[in-house]
Parts: sequence; C-alpha cells; structure tokens
Amino acid sequence: IADQFAEGYVRFTIRSNIEFMVSEESKVQPLIDRLTEEGFPIGGTGPSVSMISHTQGWLHCDIPGTDASGAVKALMDELYHEFTNEEMPNRVRITTSCCQINCGGQGDIAINIQHTKPPKIDHTQVANVCERPSVVARCPVAAIRPAMVNGKPSLEVDEKKCICCGACFPPCPPMQINDPEHSKFAIWVGGKNSNARSKPTFHKLVASGVPNNPPRWPEVSEIVMKILHTYKEDAKDWERVGEWAERIGWPRFFEKTGLPFTKYHIDNWRGGRSNLNASAHIRF
Repeated sequence: IADQFAEGYVRFTIRSNIEFMVSEESKVQPLIDRLTEEGFPIGGTGPSVSMISHTQGWLHCDIPGTDASGAVKALMDELYHEFTNEEMPNRVRITTSCCQINCGGQGDIAINIQHTKPPKIDHTQVANVCERPSVVARCPVAAIRPAMVNGKPSLEVDEKKCICCGACFPPCPPMQINDPEHSKFAIWVGGKNSNARSKPTFHKLVASGVPNNPPRWPEVSEIVMKILHTYKEDAKDWERVGEWAERIGWPRFFEKTGLPFTKYHIDNWRGGRSNLNASAHIRF
C-alpha cells in the first residue's frame, strides 16, 4: 500500500499507529478506500480517542502483573467508533500499564496495575539470584532489610512500611509480588502533558480494586466507557478530560459517572509541591 500511494514510506507514531504521507491531495481518498477495503481502521486524529499506548505486558517484559496489550485490545474493540469518528470534545489519550513502574506514561485516562499485598519471598532463591544491597537500595520507603533465614542470606520486608509498589521484583524475582487475587487494576483520570489552556497535570485516582480479569477485562472496559460517555455528553468543546473534571468539580465528576467515592480517593499528600515543575515555563 505504501509503495502504491506513499512512495514506499510509512511513519510510526508515538502510539504505534502507521501514518502514510502522500505527496498529492488526489491520493488521499484512494488511499482511504484501499485501507478500508483491506480492513484497516482509520482514525485517531483530532477530537477522537487515539490508539491506547501501553507497556510491554506478558509477551515482552519479565515483571508485569497483567497484560497491558491484552487490555488495550479489549478496550479498543469497545472504542472502535470513537477511534474512527471525531466526536469527542477534544482528543482523548488513554494509557495502560502492567506494573507500577508505568513505562507507558500518563494520559487523560490511565489504567494501571495496583498491587495490594507485600511480596512473598522465596528464601531458598534470594542468595542465588539477588544482589541484596541493590534490592535494599531499590525500595523507596526503606521497607526491605537483609536477613538470615535458615542459615542462608536473604531479605525481609517490614509490612508496615511497604507500599506494594513492586520496585523490588525486577532486581530480585524471588520477591514475588504478582498475585492473581491481590493484584488489581486502578483507574486514574486527568493527566495531561501539553501546556495548552492549562498547565500539565498529574492524574487523580477515580477507581481502585478493579478485578484483574483476563482475557477481556470487562470491569475495566465498563468503567472507562462510563467515564468517556459522561465526558462526551457533558464537556465543553476543546476541554480535555482533566479540565472538564476541574471545571465541574471532582464531587460532581463522581456523581455524574456513578463511581463510588471513598476516603482512599482523598489526595492529601503535599510532599514535593514546592519543587515539582508543573509547567513548560523555562527557568534559567
């Protein structure tokens, strides 16, 4: 197709879509017709739901708690119409992440794995596999300590300190934190990288404890579709999801979407507010 219409070249976008660049406007409609005939969906431009960016998942990575690319497939099957038609108030960026390192980045709606229990340690393997000082240093809350178990050097976790982030698992696979029952999904809303209209923003938690239920993750799709339909009906033109939520207020966001609000949603962390750069303003 590229040889016929785009002089043999294609470009991969940051969200892994294929872009064809044509030299004449007269080639555009024949290209669209050919792609449609071959069964390729065309969209993701303008005020639509663009392709979901995701982390590596079970196929490529050694630490995931779920299959991010599988969740993307299930979601995009539901979002086919929103991808191919420019009917949203503004562009919508969705990301999925299979562990809490979140190499997939942020978006208007982010679907991230959420571990809820500390790691279970296989003490017979720690001395053979792990460099213990590196694992101790890796923990962001200093919850891991060296220990001797059955006469072998190992590690122990202070469960009162542990925040279940999973950072210890990559350098030390015997610290098993992935769990079919206790590794859940959390859905975050309102992240934005651009500096247009308002400053870049972090996401806020709107749903947690969502079942990690492969291969179609219906509970995740239901919540995301509920948020998107409410945003589509209620937002003003060119408002991003986070800007819409800030305008109507987060209490009304939960009322309109029907999502339950609990004490765990309250963002009371103030650390780092004084030195986090939250705009694209250049300082010298």
